Amino acid sequence: MPLTNDIIIKLNEITTSVSRKKNLSQGDENMIKNIFKNIVEGDGRYDVNEIESWFALEGSWKDKSVVDRIVNMAHYQQTKYEEKNKLKFASDGCSCGN
Repeated sequence: MPLTNDIIIKLNEITTSVSRKKNLSQGDENMIKNIFKNIVEGDGRYDVNEIESWFALEGSWKDKSVVDRIVNMAHYQQTKYEEKNKLKFASDGCSCGN
């Protein structure tokens, strides 16, 4: 699933907001978690592998451990949201053919 323009805008927001890309501050982490939380709560969907690829290709993120941390936050927020909303993904129809 390719990243949508809205998600790319949010990833750019992360990139421009984080000044020290070799070490995330607690404030940076909170901001990043909130961005991914807002994405999933707004019914945005993303593939964490695409997020990782985007940061790898973006150019200003040289430290893989920082990128891994961001990807982990994205994955956590997505999983947490999906766990809370299990019923949202349940089928309304029966399998009886009616």
